[in-house]
Amino acid sequence: MGKPTGFLEFERELPKKRDPKERINDYNEVDAAIDTKIGVKQASRCMDCGIPFCHSGCPLGNIIPEFNDAVYQSNWKLAYEILVSTNNFPEFTGRICPAPCEASCVLGINKPAVTIEYIEKMIIEKAFEEGYTKPRTALSSTNKKVAIIGSGPAGLAAAAQLNYAGHSVTVFERADEAGGLLRYGIPDFKLDKQVLDRRINLMKEEGVNFQLNANVGETISIQQLKDEYDAIVLSMGSTIPRDLPIPGRELKGVHFAMDFLTQQNRRVSGKKIEWEEIWATHKNVIVIGGGDTGSDCVGTSNRHHAKSVTQIEILSKPPKDRTEVMPWPSWPMILRTSTSHEEGCERKWSIVSKEFVSDDDGNLIGLKIAEVEVKSIPGKAPAFVEIPGTEKILPCELALLAMGFLHPQHTGLLDKLGVDYDERGNVKCQHYQTSVESIFAAGDTRKGQSLVVWAISEGREAARAVDKHLMGESVLEAKEKGILSLVH
Repeated sequence: MGKPTGFLEFERELPKKRDPKERINDYNEVDAAIDTKIGVKQASRCMDCGIPFCHSGCPLGNIIPEFNDAVYQSNWKLAYEILVSTNNFPEFTGRICPAPCEASCVLGINKPAVTIEYIEKMIIEKAFEEGYTKPRTALSSTNKKVAIIGSGPAGLAAAAQLNYAGHSVTVFERADEAGGLLRYGIPDFKLDKQVLDRRINLMKEEGVNFQLNANVGETISIQQLKDEYDAIVLSMGSTIPRDLPIPGRELKGVHFAMDFLTQQNRRVSGKKIEWEEIWATHKNVIVIGGGDTGSDCVGTSNRHHAKSVTQIEILSKPPKDRTEVMPWPSWPMILRTSTSHEEGCERKWSIVSKEFVSDDDGNLIGLKIAEVEVKSIPGKAPAFVEIPGTEKILPCELALLAMGFLHPQHTGLLDKLGVDYDERGNVKCQHYQTSVESIFAAGDTRKGQSLVVWAISEGREAARAVDKHLMGESVLEAKEKGILSLVH
């Protein structure tokens, strides 16, 4: 513990973000440059608790008090080694993680929590700057081959771990570039794609192979993979979006959020859009869904210079602070305001969408909504009930459906493989192994829609399961316990 009185002397502080009026005119990251002075001071606020609840809050089990202490001592190399002993991609979690570790920070009982997410980002950026992030050499060659299908955070984490364990790893990605949701989903103003490219290039130097435009089950034979590889990891994500089957759904101007976001990612990277383009410019935009994907649609619409942006959510407005039903250290369902909301957005809660309204040419011009309340019904689950007299039509020329995802795509690869599904439609596994011998699953494909930090954790755990399956025991088990001598 570097400074025993740090949490008493300093308040929570983060570097100021770029001015909203400036940043809505570009797709650069909203965060300003790293400020190590602020970061070191914030690291001193860590109390090195006897029971560090932040460990349990983090799906990766990051060793947080130890790297905070190293940062306070300005020992950046040690901080980096501690951090990457549990987290393959701190540059991702340091930018786009909701930081469940901070929600369980002991200091957060009666004060603002330690800025753990920012400290992670600062450590990894300092590591790249100082040249600590050299390619990891495999422990030894096993002469085993593993195919990873999908290059999102789960697939990348599994690939990195299995490659380090000595297996020959090939990642198959059906898109034209690797990264999955990180590439085509997360806006550039949250995650600059140069950050993603930097990591993928490092993985290539480590020996991971990437095959792009490779749609397994369509352009690549499943039998070919089974014949050539000793194990297969399914990490294609949860890609089937939740639809909104109300009158007018077929109208021009109603789109899934990911179609909208993917197009903009492609524009920023200079790629052509080879299908109907979706623009928010000079339109009244309504984003249906109150989560992170909806927030990303808000930020992108602001950068398109939409006429207005409204985000609606069927759930009631969350409280600003914890309540008795969400005590520390549980994850609190409180009101969160994203950088996209700060740039301009009207937010409405307890709203149900009833009908998309069109003009005579079939173009979307409005959304009929109503207010709802939750009512308890004896013998049944609570239900949303429309409040009489609250129905109205909001002007809307672009509606973006951001209500989450149901499960991975079944048609094609998964159905052809014959894997079992669970009750939610995700790939059913036991210790990450599917119902088909030597085929494993990780991330949203197995767990369902979740956080990037969970996907990385899933990829690491699946890699351990594959390694143990192939070799009888896993050399990755020791590393998962934070043995830093294995980190080079």
